[in-house]
Amino acid sequence: MKLVERPSPPDDAPPLLRAGSGAFSLSVGPGGSREVAVYYHRPRSLQENSRVLIVLPGAGRNAWDYRDHWIEAAERSGVLVLSPHYPESRYPRFWNYNLAGMIADVVIDPDAQALAGYRIVTDRGQWLIDDIDRIFDQAVRATGLKTPRYDLFGHSAGGQFLHRFAMFADDGTRADRILASNSGWYTVPDADARFPYGLADAPIQPPQLAKAFARRLVVFLGGSDDANEKRGDLVHGPAPDRQGLHRLARGKYFHGKAMEAATRMGVASRWTLVVVPGVGHDPGRMAQAAARYLYGQPSEIGAVEPGAGADTAGD
Repeated sequence: MKLVERPSPPDDAPPLLRAGSGAFSLSVGPGGSREVAVYYHRPRSLQENSRVLIVLPGAGRNAWDYRDHWIEAAERSGVLVLSPHYPESRYPRFWNYNLAGMIADVVIDPDAQALAGYRIVTDRGQWLIDDIDRIFDQAVRATGLKTPRYDLFGHSAGGQFLHRFAMFADDGTRADRILASNSGWYTVPDADARFPYGLADAPIQPPQLAKAFARRLVVFLGGSDDANEKRGDLVHGPAPDRQGLHRLARGKYFHGKAMEAATRMGVASRWTLVVVPGVGHDPGRMAQAAARYLYGQPSEIGAVEPGAGADTAGD
């Protein structure tokens, strides 16, 4: 049995992040109404301008394992890694985590495998999205870093969280590169499909969507996360299956529809699609590929499809 660190309790003072791996807790949400544990790895070579990476785990919510996937890359590249833990005891269903709490009062139709009813949460204070910048701020205070921005990687359910983060994050977010990996299904920039599958009735307006297209979202897909992949629980039903029958197809559908939407709006998009050859629904190998993409040699990864006007510089 693997031993997992016990996070320190939240405090007004920033935690002391010693070199190596550990965990801390902090208060988030309106008035500090919630508590989130963060599993971290501080490399020995950390410097005041080192990069920061926040990792969103999959449906297992095992933040400690997702942190551990990045330890070798963190030590090699001097990156501070932070992985928040949203336990199923408090966030039991996919809409609590994958959808960042953006819908509530959900009724599931088990026969149709579909959402039979739900309420769209318009109060962003109830969402999890703003937690991410709060985690970054706390880590910067705890380490004395002068790094102005941070990168993000999420796999499967974490990828679902992050592509929505790219769309709905506050204008002041310090997020830089956002790698949403192997998501099970997507909120597509489609005004005809109701949220959370599209943007009809979503708490977003065209000016906000235009700003979202300016963010550096990377739809980061395993080339073998296709019809032959059996790992992970992939949801099927009328709405998700319109996006494709497997994760690779759904990711390509999402990116293609996003590029169409940006073109219709007459705005440039910095969203890109990256396909990693030979990797399926494997969070460890996708993390290795993401480490090369972010902090090594992006040209080694695989096929890259920039969005229109792109910047060139689970489930």
